[in-house]
Amino acid sequence: MYPPAAPSRLCPAHRSPALSLPAIRWHGLVVAQATLLLALGATGAQGQEIDSVRAVRPITLDQFEVQGERTGDRRYNAPSTLTATKTDTALVNLPQSLTVVTAEQIRDQQMTSMGDVMRYVPGVSVHQGENNRDQIIFRGNSSSADFFVNGVRDDAQYYRDVYNLDRIEVLRGPNAMIFGRGGGGGVVNRATKEAGFENLRELSWSGGSFGEKRMTLDLNQPLSPQAAIRVNGLVENSGSFRQGVNLHRRGGSPTLTFRPSQTTKATLSYEYFHDTRTADRGITSWQGRPAPVPPNTFYGNPADSFVRANVHLATSLIQHHTASGWEIRNRTMVGDYNRGYQNFVPGAVRADQSQVALTAYNNATQRENLFNQTDFTRRALGGGVQHTILGGMELGRQLTDNFRNTGYFNNSATTLAVPYANPTITTPVTWRQSPTDADNHLKTDVGAIYAQDQIEFSRQWQAIAGIRFDTFSLQYYNHRTGDYLGRRDEVVSPRAGLIYKPQPAVSIYGSYSVSYLPSSGDQFSSLTNITQQVKPEKFTNYELGAKFDLPRDAFLTTAIYQLDRTNSRATDPNDPTRILQTGSQRSTGLEIGLNGTVTKWWTGSFGYTYQDAYIRSNTTAARAGATVAQMPRHSFSLWNKFRLMKKLGVGVGVIHRSAMFAAMDNTVTLPGYTRVDAAIFYTFANHWRAQVNVENLANQKYYLNADSNTNISPGSPRMIRFGLTTRL
Repeated sequence: MYPPAAPSRLCPAHRSPALSLPAIRWHGLVVAQATLLLALGATGAQGQEIDSVRAVRPITLDQFEVQGERTGDRRYNAPSTLTATKTDTALVNLPQSLTVVTAEQIRDQQMTSMGDVMRYVPGVSVHQGENNRDQIIFRGNSSSADFFVNGVRDDAQYYRDVYNLDRIEVLRGPNAMIFGRGGGGGVVNRATKEAGFENLRELSWSGGSFGEKRMTLDLNQPLSPQAAIRVNGLVENSGSFRQGVNLHRRGGSPTLTFRPSQTTKATLSYEYFHDTRTADRGITSWQGRPAPVPPNTFYGNPADSFVRANVHLATSLIQHHTASGWEIRNRTMVGDYNRGYQNFVPGAVRADQSQVALTAYNNATQRENLFNQTDFTRRALGGGVQHTILGGMELGRQLTDNFRNTGYFNNSATTLAVPYANPTITTPVTWRQSPTDADNHLKTDVGAIYAQDQIEFSRQWQAIAGIRFDTFSLQYYNHRTGDYLGRRDEVVSPRAGLIYKPQPAVSIYGSYSVSYLPSSGDQFSSLTNITQQVKPEKFTNYELGAKFDLPRDAFLTTAIYQLDRTNSRATDPNDPTRILQTGSQRSTGLEIGLNGTVTKWWTGSFGYTYQDAYIRSNTTAARAGATVAQMPRHSFSLWNKFRLMKKLGVGVGVIHRSAMFAAMDNTVTLPGYTRVDAAIFYTFANHWRAQVNVENLANQKYYLNADSNTNISPGSPRMIRFGLTTRL
């Protein structure tokens, strides 16, 4: 059976109704805002904007900055983004490293998860995340919370799918000015598909090695000249090369677009997503390397190991252009997350290599999010200089319940020694709370205001400057002890960049940005008498780069950076019971990325990263001089799609990663590896496309990532996927 859901209980001092989808608090505010903006739109007022050649022109319906409406888009390159600056900005004019993975590239490589996508993004790597969640390492900083949907925080710990995405944007470097707390190393934004005003019917099937079976649906239908609906769906039931491990997913995402006038647009969307899989912590290590066991070896009882997530996301977006030239954008997102996992954790191997220590626990989290963002943007001329002005505010509330049980083998011991050669067990386990297991409730309130100016001094010189003020309040109640703790932080996050354009398609930039992470961590799952007194960690990024908008719809970006993490916790050398904020970390690196169409018959994606991340001064996690965990010095990816004939194409991909440490103590090394992938595509009967993808063509033995020295994920042996898509 699944681990129990987290009980939804509130601190006695703050008893208020829990946020839920059927009865959303603040719904009156949301309805009032939507009604007001629709009323404004009903007037049919014609707004104005200033274009790139400083001519004033009226705004038309087609100029709305809407992601996800490109139902016919078939490219690897996205020329602009709305996410990085909250204004529609060409990538060549953005002083920051950003990679966009489009729906076309996702389709060609049959990607299904965030882990698949990140393989081809420079500057990031995938953490194991205990194999129960998405977790990304951005420039040496690991996070399970810096995920967003259309620019709104989606920070619960679960595995996300790509079935309803138009594209995925990966921004590197601190991003607090736009995204708020966290984001110290970078963020991942999912831009979802939205209803557009053209017909679309697409159905895809895929299947392959280890019992993989998957089907997706994408239907778009205009209802009238003012309204359209789109529905995306997913069903998946798949096995794995790992013993006893399987995956079941289903999801549905309808969206409605409504245009009551030429200057107003409303988009409503909802997603239900369910993910159930076997909890799998991987294999242990031996003598500083992954244990030399078969890659399918499972530690514990797969029949008693589960990960589950039930996610509901409801979103409204209202856009309106005023007669005075302002664009008003209001987005509200409500999220309900019910997730939990029950797992067995492999530990250290005995010196005689006869047995492995095994522990077990389960954990459940219930989280309810409500975020509302309002942005005001306008283009204006002043003193012969063009400005794109942004001002906005964000309000948010998050309610979280955490509940954990420890596993007692044979109802008595919390540790079980299992045979090294045969660690899969059926030993009975009783799940109950130990004295230190979590049983808490947290309420988090967020309020922010921000302002930004994108300045075009001339056709050669541009700049961006912005600042954000955040107030972050955390209230924590421990049901086991009755402790009630709280902390409030107020932080200011600046951002600045300067761009020189010797040619319209070339830019050279320098940038500076700062982000903060509260003392409660990226999941704010607990607070203690010690951490209650600790101020936020600080991330400071300096970056120089160049971008080239190449012919034939290709885009090249390069960057060098230095990212410093300070205010990290360290133990007082004179008093081990005290915490000092003297710890620090530095990451430096070079990133190169290329996406798009190189020639009329060659489309591809390329990424290279050199990075060096180390502890500068002692922290509670590592000594000064230690290399940051799971940071390969070199990583390289290359994907090529060649069109051999009008209906026939092939793909070849290479992924290389140098060796890296599994944990901060630098005692276990994951060897480097090179993996080759391949694909073949064939279009027939005009509306049908078949493809075959082969991952790890040479059947290379390798190790993907880790969560610790004794939780290491083997890479998959050769895997073949067959895909069939019909598009009308």
